Amino acid sequence: MSGLKLSLVIPAYNEAAVIDRAIAEAESALARQFTDFEVLVVDDGSTDATAARVTELLPFSPHTRLLCHDPNRGYGAALRTGFEAARYDLVAFTDADCQFDLADLGRLAALTHEFPIAVGYRADRKDPWLRRFYSRGYNLLARAMLGTRVRDADCALKVFRRNTVGQLLPQSRGFFVNTEMLTRARQLGLPITELPVTHRPRIGGESKVSIWEIPKTARTLLAFWWRHVLFGPKPVPASANLTPKPGSTRKAA
Repeated sequence: MSGLKLSLVIPAYNEAAVIDRAIAEAESALARQFTDFEVLVVDDGSTDATAARVTELLPFSPHTRLLCHDPNRGYGAALRTGFEAARYDLVAFTDADCQFDLADLGRLAALTHEFPIAVGYRADRKDPWLRRFYSRGYNLLARAMLGTRVRDADCALKVFRRNTVGQLLPQSRGFFVNTEMLTRARQLGLPITELPVTHRPRIGGESKVSIWEIPKTARTLLAFWWRHVLFGPKPVPASANLTPKPGSTRKAA
């Protein structure tokens, strides 16, 4: 996409089975859509060969960099490391499991001319029904208690202006990170737009989101609501220079 430069952050924990494809798809898709780009793979203390495999691929992946945690710090911490290392005006992230079609990044990035945050939602989600059920309930809770404003808070395909992501750097180390960033965006009066994105079945490896994460994330949500929403700072109204022009895209203001 002419004139747009993008940093794509890919957190990876024990993703040796799919990391080759993740990097190849990122290098190929971003080369077709952006004037310049970088792919930041953040190995979050993997105990398999993820980091070693990325290192082997670097000579053949000219836009890819490897950042490493030792030991494992969590999904949110991996995202923060990638965000802080990003060099370009737009910063995006996705997961290493190859469940997203990165061609959708171009559509999301185009919206950042008007919106500081553009997020995807999985229109035809390919996860097991139980995980979709839990996710639907979680999103209802997050919208009601935290005002996240989007239909799919945990969709791992989001694009931010770099100056915006600097205001939203997550403190959460785990999977609450998406909800935290979206809540802070609301509190800062930052408009958000969302688009449907393609979702695919996982092709290899194992999901890191288990049923045991549900009570942990729920406790984190309640604690965050208590400290930062109920007794937190008063939200800032969207300023005139951030209010998007009327158009066909759905906005969450």
